[in-house]
Amino acid sequence: MWNETRLTQLLGIKYPIFLGPMGGGFSTPELVAAVSNADGLGSLGAYTLDPEQLLQAGQAIKSKTDKPYNINLWVSDVDAALANYPAESLEKVKALFKPYFDSLNIPLPVLNPNIASRFDKQVEVLFELKPAVFSFIFGIPSPEILREAGRLGIKTVGAATTLDEALALEEAKVDAIVAAGFEAGGHRPSFLKPAQDSLTGTFALIQQLKANIKTPVIAAGGITNGKGIAAALTLGADAVQLGTAFLVTDEANVTALHKAALLSGGTSNTILSKSLTGRMGRMIRNTISEEISNQVQVLPFPLQTRLIAPLREAALARGRKDMANFWSGQGPIHLKHSKAAELMQALVAETEIILRSR
Repeated sequence: MWNETRLTQLLGIKYPIFLGPMGGGFSTPELVAAVSNADGLGSLGAYTLDPEQLLQAGQAIKSKTDKPYNINLWVSDVDAALANYPAESLEKVKALFKPYFDSLNIPLPVLNPNIASRFDKQVEVLFELKPAVFSFIFGIPSPEILREAGRLGIKTVGAATTLDEALALEEAKVDAIVAAGFEAGGHRPSFLKPAQDSLTGTFALIQQLKANIKTPVIAAGGITNGKGIAAALTLGADAVQLGTAFLVTDEANVTALHKAALLSGGTSNTILSKSLTGRMGRMIRNTISEEISNQVQVLPFPLQTRLIAPLREAALARGRKDMANFWSGQGPIHLKHSKAAELMQALVAETEIILRSR
């Protein structure tokens, strides 16, 4: 059976289809539960949540499903460059973005570069919740954290954008590795080299990993339908991870403007840009991503996010799609399912038809 893989057996799920752990509030307990209840693996992107919010989200998920689910955190959630960040550099970047604020007639925000990491406290809550899976990006947790996860029966999943990153994750003895291709929407989770130097495509990356590591591989990036799932599994992936396709469902916490952009074909017009958050990610092109190239200095993460936050809020309130960052992968443009359960059913049915016909 096509759906019986090392990862379905390891996690006790029926289908090797994972919800991409979309952070920034996009993934909700309702969306996580819908995917898990449909016998896939629901995932909560939790890097923006403080410990109390994470605890509440985990409890909400458990009230909606008794199936396995995943919580995703960022190992590196504050850029090292923020330490002793020069005031003159901060003012220079604010001046660069001031025209955009002026165009919406809103003031620049007051920013404090002293931002503490939440990761360690989030991990403490995660261990209290004991999800079936703890996935992470932007690095590898300490051996102590990984050992504790294992002791608690929590499976660990790291993300790699290159073979070298996958080899490092395998050495750390994680249970599975996400092959994060450059087609994927959202942030590029590179951690050994800069994101711009780690742009391998999903299908090439699957084959590189399968030829060099023994750890199960999860394919992510540009997969939105059964054809993509079938292709990834045929290349040797043990599971697939989809994000953008689920963004247009009712259960996702996505603005109407963002959904409309995705449904109108925005996935065919994406760009990798660091202009909106300080870290490179794939989004639908907008005025800022076109005018602020990746060679231009912006603020380190997450200070750049805090700079842009009021601009994004004002732009959305006024229907200004040209200055709002809409995350999107490079998948096919035919996104149509508004219910997560219906999308899961369609993915399973299409994949089964393709793989059974061979």
